[in-house]
Amino acid sequence: MQNPNETAPTAAPATPAPEQPTTASKTPTPKSPVRSWRGPSGQTSSAHRAYGLERTFLGTHIPETIDRMVSANLARGTGGISPAVLAMAYLDWLMHLGLSPGKQALLNEKAIRKMVRLALYAFKSSQNPDTPPCIEPLPQDHRFDGEGWRQWPYNLIYQSFLLTQQWWYNATTRNRGVNKQNEAIVSFVTRQILDMFSPSNSPLTNPEILKATIEEGGQNLVRGWTNFMADMERSIAGKRLDSEEEQFVVGRDVAVTPGKVIFRNHLIELIQYQPATPQVRAEPVLIVPAWIMKYYILDLSPHNSMVKYLVDQGHTVFVISWKNPTAADRDLGMEDYRQHGVITALDAVSAILPGRKIHTVGYCLGGTLLAIAAAAMARDGDNRVKTVTLFAAQTDFTEAGELLLFINESQVAFLEDMMWDQGYLDADQMVGAFQLLRSNDLIWSRLVHDYLLGQRQPLNDLMAWNADQTRMPYRMHSEYLRHIFLGNELATGHYKVNGRSIAITDIRAPIFTVATEQDHVAPWRSVYKINLLADADEVTFLLTSGGHNAGIVSEPGHRRRSYQMMCRTDQDRYVDPDTWQATTPKQQGSWWPAWQAWLVRHSAEHPVSPPPMGAPEKGLYPICDAPGTYVLQK
Repeated sequence: MQNPNETAPTAAPATPAPEQPTTASKTPTPKSPVRSWRGPSGQTSSAHRAYGLERTFLGTHIPETIDRMVSANLARGTGGISPAVLAMAYLDWLMHLGLSPGKQALLNEKAIRKMVRLALYAFKSSQNPDTPPCIEPLPQDHRFDGEGWRQWPYNLIYQSFLLTQQWWYNATTRNRGVNKQNEAIVSFVTRQILDMFSPSNSPLTNPEILKATIEEGGQNLVRGWTNFMADMERSIAGKRLDSEEEQFVVGRDVAVTPGKVIFRNHLIELIQYQPATPQVRAEPVLIVPAWIMKYYILDLSPHNSMVKYLVDQGHTVFVISWKNPTAADRDLGMEDYRQHGVITALDAVSAILPGRKIHTVGYCLGGTLLAIAAAAMARDGDNRVKTVTLFAAQTDFTEAGELLLFINESQVAFLEDMMWDQGYLDADQMVGAFQLLRSNDLIWSRLVHDYLLGQRQPLNDLMAWNADQTRMPYRMHSEYLRHIFLGNELATGHYKVNGRSIAITDIRAPIFTVATEQDHVAPWRSVYKINLLADADEVTFLLTSGGHNAGIVSEPGHRRRSYQMMCRTDQDRYVDPDTWQATTPKQQGSWWPAWQAWLVRHSAEHPVSPPPMGAPEKGLYPICDAPGTYVLQK
């Protein structure tokens, strides 16, 4: 066992020599770049004019380096979105639309019908203010819920906007011959542009802003300007949310469950939590969070800490705390995260509790990594895993939602160039992509409330955690995008560990999968595909209300929480997700007790005495108190 105070060196992968171009000429390669460019008579050789100059005068790696530098700098200005992807998508759409007179005629007809509907509504609403609107917003669209939008002329303004939005949806979808991904990109980007010009975002067309401005004598705008300048100052200085450091300090207000860091290497700190009961379950719980986020989303405030909840229920809990990588960690890959993260943590737990099987839990990207590790262990005959629990984690990426829109060869290469230059993917670049998926909730509603109404939403622990962002190493994220996301190799049995393919079907341990209804990162129907991939004797699928983060942080007593849960054995037939959702009973309340009861059913019947903190005789010393040091890295 490695000494916890030592940092294991990370060997940089060998870089293959760049491929040298070959020509049909038998002329030996000249030693001098100048002589290689000139022919025997001193004249420029036509063969080298087109090819040899790049090879010998510039060198094959220099043009590529120049191209990557240009892409990297361009990516910083576009938020990591490739202009080539957008250009090709819109060109595909425009070309097919231009060659479709029938579609054009249909769009003209729809435009006329919408203008007539709006005119009729304008006339009727002038006679009767209670006239039903001619178009209703989508269920998730709450921009026009206020009573002021029912008054003239704001009712006409927002109705006109919704009709326009609907027309553009018709224009950008169902175009015969357009590549499906290109069509989805055009529809998505067009929606983002329209949302930017929504009447709810302007103080002149939003009745709620105008009312607040009149009633407060413009003080809302003064507060909003103050909020804006404060945010700009913090953004320039690289700071996080307002007063975050005072309200939610890691180790004081959040991540306060008692425990010790009992192992540390160059990639992880392993935290073992102190028992809270005289007896504990024999099988420990190892949690693998995503390194795209800090682990303490599962150990927030004491009232909503999953770690504390498990400890209070008599479980011995271990949690991986990932290092926040820097440019020096650019060469850490997926195999490093598997071997020096998950497997090393399992080895440490096994050293403390020899002979015990382990309940493993993976969240988001950590769940995908856990599935890879568990499949490789099953392939190699390592049976230490007692159960596998996946929180909002995908194993098949064919229906990964709108994140798939910009995951193709062009976009991945563009992101790779940006990460190649930086050494990592910056947190702000990731956050921007996620915010676009819910721009109305995460961008424009904040503009309205914070800057135009001057109303700051009170900070809570989840918001503070969300602002405590992390980075991802260049090599790891490139491998993840190419092999897991773009190639979908894990689902198809092509992903390799130690040179050999792995398969989810090899996992025989019971599987418990949690998905959330409003997840924009891991859509629940995508998470549900574990039912197609797994060949375990028992697969339990649970769908809870809430989003990717809030749905998981769903402690007992949380208001407005519900869930559906069904267990499938190897004797049961497959049920498609829509049928499953329609036929599975809904239960009110938190899903945590149901999962904890499932863990108990798959644990030894009789509790045992709590284990010691670490195993000093095996080199696992208590290094420091939880939450450790890696979680504090900025």
